[in-house]
Amino acid sequence: MEQLITDLLAFSRLSTKARAFAPANLEVPLRAALRNLAFRIQAAKATVTIDPLPQLPVDESQIAQLFQNLIANALKFHSERPLQIHIGARPEPEAWVLWVRDNGIGIESQYFERIFQVFQRLHTRKTYAGTGIGLAICKKIVERHGGKIWVESQPGQGSTFYFSIPKAAV
Repeated sequence: MEQLITDLLAFSRLSTKARAFAPANLEVPLRAALRNLAFRIQAAKATVTIDPLPQLPVDESQIAQLFQNLIANALKFHSERPLQIHIGARPEPEAWVLWVRDNGIGIESQYFERIFQVFQRLHTRKTYAGTGIGLAICKKIVERHGGKIWVESQPGQGSTFYFSIPKAAV
């Protein structure tokens, strides 16, 4: 219950406690997220690889939260294979598309939209802990930045969570 209240407060504060956008190298908030998850990454014996990331006008603390939630999900929903997580980016005409890819358990396509809604879980709390708010927070952060978030996945093959961030502040 305490975690649920904490997550709901975090979700509600995304707008009220938001910071102004400022140019930031996205490797900085990514590194902050990786430091926060260092123990879990080590415990999972996960390999994390990173492509060069761009500098964009963002709320750096929210982007750190975005990366942290996506990487934490990869750590949580891993398979028996050695866990590999890759973070990358590619430019498009108006935005950058970034991604967090894993080789975890994957998601069936019928759930691709549902997982970004508050309290939507695909597994019981006994199977995987959590409140069902993490991806809703990710969606709210990305939308505040003027972008979109989506997933591509196949069961047993892992997932890639993509998100776009405009090159110019919105």
